[in-house]
Amino acid sequence: MSTAEDVQGSAVATAEEVLVRTEGALGRITLNRPRALNALSVGMIRLVQAALDAWREDSDIEIVFVDGAGERGLCAGGDVRELHAQIVSGRSAQTVEFFREEYAMNAALAEFPKPVVAIADGITMGGGVGVAGHAAIRIVTERSQLAMPETRIGFTPDVGGTWLLGRAPGRLGEFFALTGASMSGADALYTGFADFFVPSERLEALREALAHRADPTGPSEIVMLFDETPDPSTLPAARAWIDEAFSAGTVSEIVDRLRAIASSSDGADSAAGLTPAATADLLESLAPTALAVTLEAVREARAAASLRDALAGEYRRVLWFVNHHPDLVEGIRAQLVDKDRDPHWDPQTLADLAPDAAAGARDFVPSVPLWA
Repeated sequence: MSTAEDVQGSAVATAEEVLVRTEGALGRITLNRPRALNALSVGMIRLVQAALDAWREDSDIEIVFVDGAGERGLCAGGDVRELHAQIVSGRSAQTVEFFREEYAMNAALAEFPKPVVAIADGITMGGGVGVAGHAAIRIVTERSQLAMPETRIGFTPDVGGTWLLGRAPGRLGEFFALTGASMSGADALYTGFADFFVPSERLEALREALAHRADPTGPSEIVMLFDETPDPSTLPAARAWIDEAFSAGTVSEIVDRLRAIASSSDGADSAAGLTPAATADLLESLAPTALAVTLEAVREARAAASLRDALAGEYRRVLWFVNHHPDLVEGIRAQLVDKDRDPHWDPQTLADLAPDAAAGARDFVPSVPLWA
């Protein structure tokens, strides 16, 4: 899911909302709701899955190419306003259906037998990372903004985001998971969320080359012809304080370490625009339960054997929030429905958080299994 835009979708997508066509050797999928930042509905997910199913054994299709319409972004994520409406109206079956089908699509993209090339140009958040982050060849540009911002609405990263976050260098996974901060294209390359940097003005030429240029060594070699070196990421310079703080055992201990670093430092390098002090302030403003659940989820996914295992862990936690904890509904209300930016979390502060606050989400058994 995502908090990037106040967007709404529908259970039934029209064909125009996902453009599926072939271009030479390419099977091309374009998310086509630019006014909504290409936010995903369950209908759009089904259209993407149907295209993948059709091309799996099609010998004319050698590469799958995924992009988004417009210049603002690949995908802002899922439709959190619709999620809010489903929860408060008791339509939990629709919620379960959405997450099951979205996670199946995430796994299908990761496991597709032909190379999948994804263009994470512009905003690529939440469900957008689930579309782009598991492709075989992941391309960012100077406009890219990647994030898993779920904690900002009292929720937890999903769509395989914990799998990617758990494999970022050092403790950057915990940093980006808990803060929901955005990565630039250079940051995404450094954290392992992307593979190549291609200037946005060259994307059309790249697509043409992938569609029509024969290359016996594969699409990666074609992409390398367009690959450039972006301005350097700020993350390496900030790794020392991030790794020190975010290796702590609990969120409260992370905040304490950030405060100590801030008080003893002459000016630590910022990461994604955040200093140690600003990071501590941000964490103290977010939902304590979501932070505790997310910290455990990233660390569980780091030890997971596969993306599917990480998705299963996310599925348990997501449906626990949907069914058993008020913070998700409250976070969406404060950010996107009433827009008062004044969420009332349960509990409100980290000091009031129970030691076993993440246990319910970790041990939750969904009534509908993720994998049939």
